[in-house]
Order: sequence, then structure tokens, then C-alpha cells
Amino acid sequence: MAEKGMSVCVTGAGGYVASWLIKLLVSQGYTVHGTVRNPEDDKNAHLLSFENAAEKLRLFKADLLDFDSILAAVKGCDGLFHVASPTPSASVSNPEVEVVEPAVKGTLNVLKACSAANVSRVVVVSSCVAVVMNPNWPKGKVLDESCWSDTDYCRRTNNWYYYSKTAAESEARKYAETNGLDLITVCPSLVLGPMLQRTPNSTSLFLLKLLKVKEIYPNYDYPKRFKEGKELPQLSSEKLQGLGWKYNPLKETLADSVENYKEKGLVNS
Repeated sequence: MAEKGMSVCVTGAGGYVASWLIKLLVSQGYTVHGTVRNPEDDKNAHLLSFENAAEKLRLFKADLLDFDSILAAVKGCDGLFHVASPTPSASVSNPEVEVVEPAVKGTLNVLKACSAANVSRVVVVSSCVAVVMNPNWPKGKVLDESCWSDTDYCRRTNNWYYYSKTAAESEARKYAETNGLDLITVCPSLVLGPMLQRTPNSTSLFLLKLLKVKEIYPNYDYPKRFKEGKELPQLSSEKLQGLGWKYNPLKETLADSVENYKEKGLVNS
């Protein structure tokens, strides 16, 4: 439970991860400042339905590239979760402007606002893509905190989302070390499960597209057995499990996701 009067800020409040985070925080008694592009947008209405939200949640209109708007949301907070980051669902015409700048400059704006507002601790939600894109990492060796995606390789291969998350986390760590900011980063991988928000996030869209194909072509003889693919990078979750985190089995996660999509009318029952 939260210490009496403790407040935290959550950026990108309307997204998948942030929505679940805010639901947990307000249920534990935290006062939450959530940043969204437009507090009046119906796609953020689910946030106000959470238990204790009427007393504990305040939404702020903010843009990651607008320092003053971020500072207004951060003021008065003891901690901050930086979750917001552009996640393109398709190719973009100008990745430097549309993906990289909001991720890197936006993260630095958030951290500078935390310094100005004397925030005690910051958690940056990065991504496993800041770890896995490294062609020089020994095959079969577990990927841990010592491994970073190769930004030059990401650029050459046009993996701009990978580049943006790697650069943003790297700059965040440099800033924190230089300015004495208490910061930790978490690098989740594929995030699936029931949605709280109305608008599907990128990973939910991926699963929805697979489900829609079967709806459109119900008589197609879909394969039921598959050959083993190439070996995937081995990511360590040792530290998270040490904190008491437990994962749900994939079968259970997929089943819960599909039932949630049915309830929201995103797929046919």
C-alpha cells in the first residue's frame, strides 16, 4: 500500500501498460497524475472508471516534446513511471521525426522535469528491443543488463523502433548518472492480455489480425503443427522474478485476450 499522501506520475496514461499500472496504483491508495494528449478524448474514459479514480486520478494534457506541459504534470509527485513512447504499427515516412525524436527528446524532457520537481525515483519502461538487436552477441548466451541493441545496426536495417528505444534508454541512464537521479529501467517483451483501454495497442492488433484472417477465411485448412523455427534470443527475467513477479502461461494469456476482444466486439463470438 502507498504511504499516506504519496503521489506518482504516469506518462502515456491511456495506453495498455499504463492503464493496468494506473488501475493498480489507485487501488493501492496512490494519487496518480496521468499524462494524455487530450483528457476529454473518449478513448481515455476507461481510466476514470477505475476504483478510487474519482479521488485519486488526475489527467493532464501533455506532449512529450513540450517540457512545460510535462513539468505541470510532474509537480508534486514523489515518483514517476515513464511509459509513453511512439510505437508505430506501420512504416513511417520520417522515422527520425516521428519515432526517434519523441522517444529520445521526450524521455529527456520527462527526466529534466523530474529533476526540476525533485521527484525521488523514476522508472522508465523501455523494451526488450533495446537489448535483442545485437548481431555480435554470442549465440546461445542469455541476454542480460550487459547487452544493448547495436544502434548502428538498427539504423542500417531500418529498425527504427528498436533504435528509438535503445537510444532513449541509453540517454536516460546517462542523464540520471550525470544529474544524480534515482532511475531504473524495465525492458518488457511482447505484452498481451485483456485490454482496459478501448483502442487496441500494437501487440493486441497483431493478435487481432490473426483472428480476423480466420473470420474472413473460415474454410481455409490452417496448419495445426509447425516446424521448429530459428532459435530466439534468451532473455533473463531473473531480477523480476526475484521481486516476486510471475508470468502467466501463454495459453492462458491468449485465451483471456480473445475473450476480452469478444466482450469489446473486436472479434465475433
